[in-house]
Amino acid sequence: MKISELQSEMLTDEQKTALIYRNIEDNHEKGDCIFVLGSSKAVEYRLPKAIQLYNEGRAKKLLFSGGVSWKKGGLTEAELLREKALELGVPKEDMLIENNSMHTKENVLASLLVFDRAFGLHNINRLLVVTTTYHMRRTYLTLKTYMPAWINYSLCAVNDRTTRENNWFKTPYGRERVEKETSKIIEYVKLGSLVDEEVELPKN
Repeated sequence: MKISELQSEMLTDEQKTALIYRNIEDNHEKGDCIFVLGSSKAVEYRLPKAIQLYNEGRAKKLLFSGGVSWKKGGLTEAELLREKALELGVPKEDMLIENNSMHTKENVLASLLVFDRAFGLHNINRLLVVTTTYHMRRTYLTLKTYMPAWINYSLCAVNDRTTRENNWFKTPYGRERVEKETSKIIEYVKLGSLVDEEVELPKN
């Protein structure tokens, strides 16, 4: 079944879990850059994974993306990630930032120019993508929609506390996040702003 054929309000919890979480795996390959999408808690959850990948030698550069400032007049998501990475020993010359984007689609679109200026898009073979697990499906579909087709991806998802595959349905907050994410994916695919694809869902 294609995503465009789904109705979010008709999906069971098991089907939502399959849509959001299944087949999101790190293939452990090396890449040209670690692409980290910002959020209000990206420093807490996403940055440690990104630095781990960097220290393991899976990529020599990091790109932090995110233009939202969570404190009035404060640093953007990307700037916060860079400042913390500097504190943790990552050399400034190995980091790139994109600090204009306001949401996932803009993370990808605004980062295209940064990638092109740093590497030349034609030279990029693989990106290591870091975001939270429940957000990875939409991120991957966005990359497939707007990035050049020759670029490959390693999906390096990280868990937060309340939106894990095995606990999102146990709290009102976790349920709200996953149900909104499910609705967004289906809506954006139907609008044509995300590429459609086949998904395997358990039967009702």
